[in-house]
Amino acid sequence: MPEEITSLTQLLYQLETLARKRDRVSLEMVMQRVGLRSFAPILLLAGLVLFSPLSGLPGVPTLMAILVLLVSIQMLAFRTHFWLPGWLLQRSIPQRKLLLALHWLKKPAAVLDRWLSPRLEILVSRVGSFVIALVCCAIALFLPLMEVVPFSATIAGLALATFALAMIAHDGLVVLIAIVITGLVPGMIVNTLF
Repeated sequence: MPEEITSLTQLLYQLETLARKRDRVSLEMVMQRVGLRSFAPILLLAGLVLFSPLSGLPGVPTLMAILVLLVSIQMLAFRTHFWLPGWLLQRSIPQRKLLLALHWLKKPAAVLDRWLSPRLEILVSRVGSFVIALVCCAIALFLPLMEVVPFSATIAGLALATFALAMIAHDGLVVLIAIVITGLVPGMIVNTLF
């Protein structure tokens, strides 16, 4: 039984431990590691992938958009655990690239974990999670447009990761920050397309 992920550092450690044992790491392996009841860690993973240098790889923003959309829709349906199609679960990345991205994220993760704490929990309650899922769906729908310019999905990834951190830490203040970051996404799209 996977342990509950309660911090960003813990998630990165779990992924690093998984990656060190394999040449390639699939989404199915990641899900087995963090658990099928863990909506927030999977959203966090998608956000971190988009925020990291991995977002510059062709197809990654669109793949993460599909993942975020599937997870968010199932959150909207108030499911207790989620399902993903086999073709998505089999997608994988090389160990080296994953370990580089995880190393790049370690210091920011440690800083963020010290700052997070339970507060304004109404914003991450059942109703709050519903609103978060709606916003994440909207972000996912815009991600394929950002595929055109490498690394333009970084702000969307930051917004997704921030929403996920808020849910993991039960921190409503972080939800408000994520909403502000989400407001920057349309500007990124306009800059990307024009």
